[in-house]
Amino acid sequence: MNTAHIDELDAIEMRDGFVWRPVRRRFGIKAFGTNAYTPGASGRVVEEHAEQVYGHEELYLVLRGRVLFTVDGNEHELGQGQLVHLRDPSLRRGAVALTDDAAVLAVGGKPGAPHEVSAWEYAFAASPHIRAGRYDEARQLLREGLETKPGSPALLYDLACVEALAGESDQALELLDQAVAADERFREYAQTDEDFASIRDDPRFPR
Repeated sequence: MNTAHIDELDAIEMRDGFVWRPVRRRFGIKAFGTNAYTPGASGRVVEEHAEQVYGHEELYLVLRGRVLFTVDGNEHELGQGQLVHLRDPSLRRGAVALTDDAAVLAVGGKPGAPHEVSAWEYAFAASPHIRAGRYDEARQLLREGLETKPGSPALLYDLACVEALAGESDQALELLDQAVAADERFREYAQTDEDFASIRDDPRFPR
């Protein structure tokens, strides 16, 4: 048995201004995905997103405070103990905190399939290291992800970002080519991604 309070979990503030509290990583859970979220600088507590890529069914529980969920354009104000269930992965969802103490627990998975750790978990974990210029730590986390999910285009792309920021142009371009070959969407993302400012004029950069 292992116990922890939500406020004892790592607090990783993301670019969108919400704070990720990694529950699954904290306990080493392998059977299902679960994480907690609290508000950051923007007041957002759940990022705006849909789940088509992963096909996840999700359940959100408000642990404390009050939260305004927006699901498919409809707003729902929820308080402690209230639940939101989203079966349809195409529905766009997100939430902002109405109180400073707000906290939300998310549980999700793909119906009928064994749980797989999502690539974004490794990217989220690496994010504060990237912002602080700790590129070795970021590389370690993203490579850990690629060992678990070989060939993941999202992780290849994020690792390319790290190498570009670290001045490793050849490695960055090679990884970016691999990401684009695996998923053409990353070609478009790369055109405006400031992480690639140092290599965008290179003739090998994917146009």
